[in-house]
Order: sequence, then structure tokens, then C-alpha cells
Amino acid sequence: MFKEKITALLKSKQNTNLFIYGLGQGFNLITPLLVVPYIVSVCGIESYGKVSIAMAISFFIMVFIDYGSDIIGVKDVAVNRGNNAELEKIFITTFCSKFVLLTLVLILCSLLFYLVPFFNTEKKLFFLGLPILIGQFLNPTWFLQGLENFKWITILTIISKVIYLLGIFVFIHQQQDYIYINLWWGIGTILANLLAFGYILNKYSFSFRKTQKTDIAKLLQENFSMFSSQIFVSLQMYAPIMIIGLFGNNLLAGQYKIVDQVIVIFKTYINLFFNFVYPRICFLLEKDEQSGLRFWKIYNGMNFIFVTVSMVIIYVLAIPIVSFFTKIDLSEISILLRLAVLVPVVLAISNPLKQLVLGSNSQRFYIRVTVAMVFLNLLLMMALFPYYKTYAIFMTLIAVETATIFIYYFYLKDKFAY
Repeated sequence: MFKEKITALLKSKQNTNLFIYGLGQGFNLITPLLVVPYIVSVCGIESYGKVSIAMAISFFIMVFIDYGSDIIGVKDVAVNRGNNAELEKIFITTFCSKFVLLTLVLILCSLLFYLVPFFNTEKKLFFLGLPILIGQFLNPTWFLQGLENFKWITILTIISKVIYLLGIFVFIHQQQDYIYINLWWGIGTILANLLAFGYILNKYSFSFRKTQKTDIAKLLQENFSMFSSQIFVSLQMYAPIMIIGLFGNNLLAGQYKIVDQVIVIFKTYINLFFNFVYPRICFLLEKDEQSGLRFWKIYNGMNFIFVTVSMVIIYVLAIPIVSFFTKIDLSEISILLRLAVLVPVVLAISNPLKQLVLGSNSQRFYIRVTVAMVFLNLLLMMALFPYYKTYAIFMTLIAVETATIFIYYFYLKDKFAY
């Protein structure tokens, strides 16, 4: 009986999808570990800092192109997965809307890169990063995710990263080649996403001839509120290195990014864990609150122990870990890493509390807290950076996330018996 249960669990669609999706995300996380040491050794930490700032700006601008399709589009596709006519309408309307937004974004970026001194001094680097935005416009992951086609999502991820890896190792040989690094990221995403785009059009026989201007206008209007909220989420993710670029220098940005490459592995893992556990918690809380809380405690408790033990190991091995990326400023960067290990620890507490907040249908409260914490985060970073430099970034992230934990706790303590 036990053997049959294990076999059924391994063969279940949910776990198969999780494995396939995890494979792609794992490849996503390994890629920087392969290229960053090479980039730093060839181009230097300062140039790597420039590249990281430019990439962060491109990733932030992506939210203007996605315009909420990564959330609303996924839901619409999932709900209408059996209706080919409706899927066609969603697909072509979304991509036509994204094309309009892409055109506006490219025009605005071109003006900024020429007219604003911060961008103009490295305008080649910023212009060569624009293909990242084109690749994001072509990205059909939201559509595939709605259909739970994790196989193709993983294929896209692997193809784009393989092209990126080849571009870096084959064409980046001198310090001045750093301006082409983000270009190869863009080329990888464009080619991979074009392949998936063609696959979807061919499989479902979609035609852009049926595009209606009124549908585009309606989508842009209806998705505005979700797009607005996503701006804050994007700011929270990419603001730190942009602040370092604006108020510090490229060397500090490079140091920060090396530390972030280590920490982001666990931040991504925590988010994946959240996405996997959250639906089950919502279901159990609705069915039996005590059962849901028991499940929440067990899974998140084990996850917290895993994350904490991992961070202790990284704290102890900080110098060898940093030396994998660079031999320069080893002591300085390792101290930063030892401070930064607290970020995943507090996230491993705040994310489970966020599960309960959202699971108790307190979305409005969550949005208000998120917006307030993002503003507080940005203000503290800008206020403290002149005094504590890169340390201020991690100190602020830890402090704000800790404050979020207390806010969630006091909000939830009357709702649930922990």
C-alpha cells in the first residue's frame, strides 16, 4: 500500500510539473554561477557593476511591457483553456497591447539614453540592452503557464540561457566587451521566445487578423490597476542596485551584485516554495482551519530550519564562496555576504505569514502593507546609503522585512490560533 502511494505521488501531474518547472528554474539559477566569475575576471568588478545596473533597469522596465499579463493573462488563459476562440482573443489582444507598449517604451528609452547624462555616458551599454525588452514582448510564458504547459516553459528557459552562455564565453574576451553582455541575454530570449511564439500560433491556428482596437483599449484600461501594483513589486526587486548606481559607483554595484547572486538563489527558492505550498494552505484553511494551520506549521517550520542552516553554512564559508566569483576585495565582499544571509532568514518568516494573510482573503490589507513597505524601503535606502554605502541596502532590507513580520503577526494573531 505504501509503495503504491509513493508511486502515485511520483506520477501525479502536479509533482511532474513541479519537477519540470524546477528543472528550468534550477538552470536559471546556475547560469549566473557559470558566467559571473568569467565576466568579473575578464571585464572587472566595476564593469560588471555597470552591466548589472543596466540589466536591472531593463528588468524594471519589463513591468511596463507585461502590463499585468503575467498575472491577469495567466488567470484568463487558465479559466478559458477549453475555449479555443477565447484563447485566441486573449492571446492576440495581449500581444497587440504589448506591442503598443513596447513601441512607446523603446521611444522613451531612446530619448532618455540620449538626453540624461547618467545614461548618456554609457549609452552603448543601455542601447544594447534594449533587445531584452523585445524578448520580453515576445515572451509567451504567461500563456503557457495558464495552460500548465511547464514543459515548454522549461524548454524556453534552457534554450535562452544556453544561447546567453555561448554568447558570453565565445564573444566576451576583453574588458571593453562588457557592453555586449546584456545584448546576448536579449538575443537568447528573442530566439527562444520566437520559437515558442511560432509553436503556439501553429498549434492553435491563431490569427492576428482578428485583432480589434476596442479589445486592446479595454485590456489596457482593465489591467491598469494590476500593472500599478506590479510596479511596486518590481521596484522592491530592482531598486537596490539602481540606488547604488545613482548615489554610489559601479564598483559598489559590482560588489553588491556578487553578494546578491548568492542570496538570490535562496530568495528564489523561498518564492518557489511559497507558490507550491500556498494553494494547498488556502484549500485546507477553507475546509478545516486547524488542519490548514497544522500543515502551515509543519511545512514552513521545516523550510525555515533548512533556510537557517543553509545561511549559517554560507556565513561560515563566506570567504571561499566569494573567492569563487572574485579574488579582489575579498574581505569587504565576504563581510557584506555575512550580513546579507539574514535576508533569506527573515523572508522564510514573512512569506509564511503572507500565506495566511492572503489565505484569509485579506488582499487589500496585503496590498496596503506592500506599498507602504516599498516606500519605506526606498526612503531608508536613500537616507542611509551616503553613510553606510552597500551595507545600508542589506540593513534596510532586513529591517523592513522584520517590520513586515511584526505587522503581519499582530494582524493575524486575532484571526488564527498559532
